[in-house]
Amino acid sequence: MFTRIIIMKLTALTAALLLAVSPAFAGDMEISGAFLRASPKVANAGAGFLTIKNATGQDDRLIGAQADISKTVELHTHIKDGEVLRMRPVEFIAVPAGGVAELKPGADHVMFINLVKPLAEGQKVPVTLVFEKAGKKQVDMPVMAIGTMAAPAGH
Repeated sequence: MFTRIIIMKLTALTAALLLAVSPAFAGDMEISGAFLRASPKVANAGAGFLTIKNATGQDDRLIGAQADISKTVELHTHIKDGEVLRMRPVEFIAVPAGGVAELKPGADHVMFINLVKPLAEGQKVPVTLVFEKAGKKQVDMPVMAIGTMAAPAGH
């Protein structure tokens, strides 16, 4: 009986230790509301927006994105310079443990530079988000009309 209790306690301890040191997986990052804005035919850049919910229990950072639709993909934010909002690249976007990062128009967003072709309304673009700890997560971003401020419910 005593041996059985010891084995059960050791098994529970081992399981707890394994969970504590396991890396976070992108599956613990919940992506919602993802969309791109359609671009005019003469534009060579486009912006992507989404909401990231971090269910990993540890702080993480979105450190990049990848897509075949453009030659360069960067993370950007807007900074107020006097009365003017200026867009600037950033190295990462923080996604706090148990929290949410909202990438939205006029704030943090994913910037697609030197588009291979214009972003057409109705198109779906596969984008790979890269997290510092959670790794890579692919999301299909629908292209919405120019001027769209948020994805419709259910996207």
